[in-house]
Amino acid sequence: MFTCTYKVVQIDGDYAYLQQTGTPDAEPKLVARALLPPEIEEGCYLLYEWLQYQIVDEPLA
Repeated sequence: MFTCTYKVVQIDGDYAYLQQTGTPDAEPKLVARALLPPEIEEGCYLLYEWLQYQIVDEPLA
């Protein structure tokens, strides 16, 4: 199972740009907001696990 944490770096209409924590030089991932929790805002962290995103307080270690 693939598990990682993303930071929401930008919200642009129906899409959000997510930066995987621990890889600051990687290009942000563009994800449709329909796949994300409706409460997201720029700067929050998301846990990706089992093909689902959920808001978390801080990134995984």
